[in-house]
Amino acid sequence: MREQRTSRWLLAGRACATASVLTGHLVAALPGLATRGGRARLADRAPRLLTALGPFFVKAGQLVSTRRDLLPERWCDALGELADEVRPPRSAAVARTLAEAGLADAFAGFEWEPVACGSIASVHRARLADGTEVAVKVQRHGIRRVLEADLRLALLGARAGRVLPGMRDLPAEEMIGQLGGAVLRQLDFTAERDALLLLRANLGGHTELRIPAPVEELSGPTVLTMEFIPGLGRFRPLGMTVERRQEVVRDVLRAVYRMLFVDGLVHCDLHPGNLCLDGEGRVVVLDAGFVVRLPDAVRRSFAGFFLNMAQGNGPKCADIVLDSAARLPADLDREGFRAAVTALVDEAFGALSKDFELGAFAPRLFKLQRDFGVFAAAEFAFPLLSLLVLEGMIKEFDSEVDFQAEAVPVLMASFAKDVQVDAAARRPPAPDAPVVAP
Repeated sequence: MREQRTSRWLLAGRACATASVLTGHLVAALPGLATRGGRARLADRAPRLLTALGPFFVKAGQLVSTRRDLLPERWCDALGELADEVRPPRSAAVARTLAEAGLADAFAGFEWEPVACGSIASVHRARLADGTEVAVKVQRHGIRRVLEADLRLALLGARAGRVLPGMRDLPAEEMIGQLGGAVLRQLDFTAERDALLLLRANLGGHTELRIPAPVEELSGPTVLTMEFIPGLGRFRPLGMTVERRQEVVRDVLRAVYRMLFVDGLVHCDLHPGNLCLDGEGRVVVLDAGFVVRLPDAVRRSFAGFFLNMAQGNGPKCADIVLDSAARLPADLDREGFRAAVTALVDEAFGALSKDFELGAFAPRLFKLQRDFGVFAAAEFAFPLLSLLVLEGMIKEFDSEVDFQAEAVPVLMASFAKDVQVDAAARRPPAPDAPVVAP
């Protein structure tokens, strides 16, 4: 009962704070709303508004900035500038989280000043009794209740917003529910530990990527202890030979394609802060808090879409998008959509394979979806969006990289595996062994 009262008071307090921030920004923006330029500048104000609203809205804004299939470019660019930079937590709060996790005396040495800090957690350098250095990710104390309260407010706002003409056809509640689920999943450090183990197992024999090993006995729902990797630098090609740049690009692509097409995993947060280089120039993947497992049907659909796109089969690409969509309008011009997607794929297929750019193709596909009212399922959009973010980073290493050529061997391996699985599923069970009479 006491926890319920605390929750109600917290929700009321967050509601008052949210209303105050929204009112202040609305009053400041009202004079310009009557002009086209004023309305356009609303996107530029969005990062300041979301930062003032709090950590849930910052995280949701960062995630929605990747959904270029749903929002105009200007809004995605503006929200992409959101920085998850907050004050470091107090040492007492970190110590309390460690104590509640049963890890108060687990470390021989612990640096209270974090090496990295965000709205959900801080990362600290520590030392085990045997001298091993580790990185300890500690969840901010009480952050779950704050994020859950803000999610409830966002859902209430989306429900109320359905009365507005421009919001009636937008699946706002569904979008916020998906974003909220993604944000809250990042609070489960046990799931992140499992994701790290899975990525290490799946990619260990196929790439040179380095993924920190979790220390399982010192990890739980609010604390994640991992291998400490010293000397991490930004994912930049400075000082590398041309040959090494090409090796890095192909290693990253092999890893991402295997995750998407074979293992059905999407690392949805492969931005420059989570893709680094160690002192030896090896690629390091950090932060597995936002790793999504694709349903097998979605994995197959996305692999089929990518292969048909590379083969110039526009009608099939359009059908895959429609079949996997989260929502289709009742008056959808299906043939018009198929014709538009086919024209787009034909244009891309007409270019040389090495000249194909997902950064040019994907925004036009997303715009077609918005124009026809086709809302893609998040599970289908995330893989394409993760590749879109990745393309921008690795083009800096090798501007001539052939995305499609690098994907084909992995796609073929994926389809071969699926054929074997399907054949095994259709194979009749072996007859029982005959009973031999004594």
